[in-house]
Amino acid sequence: MTEVSLEDLRREFGKTVAVDNLSLKIRDKHFISILGPSGCGKTTTLRMIAGLLPPSKGRIYFDDKDVTDLSPRDRKVGLVFQDYAVFPHMNAFENIAWGLKVRKINPEDMRLKVKEIAELLNITDILRTMPSRMSQSELQRVALARTLVTNPTVLLLDEPLSNLDASLRARMRAELKKLQVDINQTVIYVTHDQIEAMSLSNEIAVMNLGKLQQYDTPDNIYHNPANMFVAGFIGSPPMNFIHCSIIEENGTIFLDQGTFRLDVTNLKDDLQKGMTSTEAILGVRPEDIGISISPLNGYIECSVYAYEPIGSESIIDATVGGTIIRALASETFTAKVGNSIYIRFDMDRIHIIDKKTENVII
Repeated sequence: MTEVSLEDLRREFGKTVAVDNLSLKIRDKHFISILGPSGCGKTTTLRMIAGLLPPSKGRIYFDDKDVTDLSPRDRKVGLVFQDYAVFPHMNAFENIAWGLKVRKINPEDMRLKVKEIAELLNITDILRTMPSRMSQSELQRVALARTLVTNPTVLLLDEPLSNLDASLRARMRAELKKLQVDINQTVIYVTHDQIEAMSLSNEIAVMNLGKLQQYDTPDNIYHNPANMFVAGFIGSPPMNFIHCSIIEENGTIFLDQGTFRLDVTNLKDDLQKGMTSTEAILGVRPEDIGISISPLNGYIECSVYAYEPIGSESIIDATVGGTIIRALASETFTAKVGNSIYIRFDMDRIHIIDKKTENVII
């Protein structure tokens, strides 16, 4: 098995910096995701790890071996693309066996290896099936099997679920999770889908505009985002961002939105250490907002802007002081546009962001 280290990795296309001095250490036998929007540099990073694209600067190590200048073949990585890229004129068995055939493995060993990997991926019943008669799920499994049968040092997956419909994606996420446990291998997974990254990964590298924003466990990225980009990119529905000022009156510290104030005196020390000015952004997730149809102590009056029942829960968009705040309510909660409701933030779950630097202070 293999630990992968990226040291100050950079890739430029003309004047465009696709990956900007990226350093990562991917531990042996861990499943990590590189997550971010289109154009953030995640696929470029994967292609550099695979050896398909040379870095403009920086080094790539597999364990203690510098592989930066090695060919993809010499790195012995396995790469599964978004479009699967199976050979249309070969059946499933022939597709899976192709890498072994190129390596001149004897036919009996080849048959046993294909059978073993087909059993692992539950595709033994389609080994004689041509790609034109396979479902998308079967095509994906064949592509995975063709890669895994060669026993790669690192498995690289480039958005392999993006061509599947929603129900298949959910099922394949569970199967990929189980597969990684079964093969006990280092996996690097590229995706723009936060649900895939959160559910599959030991660690997530969040990228934007070529730069690493945060590299951490899914739990820490969700609960302790490093900056405003990460806070807004992770979570569905996304985090609310409310512009505020930090003011002090008679020894009490308030987060002042103009229409409402929150007492944050207990956070005074952290705010003084981290803030560069009094301009702040309050971050609060929709699931961390309590809702009432009647006024209660400590609740803020709002007007319902939109109401979206979505089965097991409802999404409420409410306005206060010209700001729209999105909250999650139970499926039994109903509201009409224009009605008054009352909300309260879970003060143990809020985030305070420095408006100037966009770093999360609390």
